Amino acid sequence: MQPALQDDDGRALAELAAEAVAARLEGRPDPERPDSGPLAAPGATFVTLESHGRLRGCVGTIEPARPLYLDVIRNAHRAMRDPRMPPVTAEERPDLEVKVSVLTQEGGLPADTREHLVAALRPGVDGVLITDGERRATFLPAVWKKLNTPDRFVTALLAKGGWPAQSWPHGLVASRYTAREFSTTMPRPA
Repeated sequence: MQPALQDDDGRALAELAAEAVAARLEGRPDPERPDSGPLAAPGATFVTLESHGRLRGCVGTIEPARPLYLDVIRNAHRAMRDPRMPPVTAEERPDLEVKVSVLTQEGGLPADTREHLVAALRPGVDGVLITDGERRATFLPAVWKKLNTPDRFVTALLAKGGWPAQSWPHGLVASRYTAREFSTTMPRPA
């Protein structure tokens, strides 16, 4: 479990993600960050790119595997080329909003059945990962803004993973996490 980030650290991560996107669009090297301090602690993040409220990319990691700053840079690059949509272009830059979600693992969820999972969820708080060992699907806590009931949330999450939306396949495992979200707009071109 990583220590709680201060608001300034979270804002710095959002700005770092925006700088990484800008650098990639301009063909510049990635921004550098120190290898010490809270941003160098291992962490798991998601980077979300939106243009006019429309999703342009959302990619991240569930388990801490590298320093926060490096996770943010890599996920920013990957979000620009989210395979679900066309790559982000330089023309979109002025309209991009960049969001960084810093995850905190909370552990397993009692989910022997779909109904147990629905009953265990905390709307607006929980991010959820479900997996069967081969496939996995996750929704960040921010998804509650669009899918505001546990039933709708679970139905859409199962569908996202390719499982039947109204059942609970044998071997499916669920875990929860929370996330703090920090956002910024893109910096002006260099």
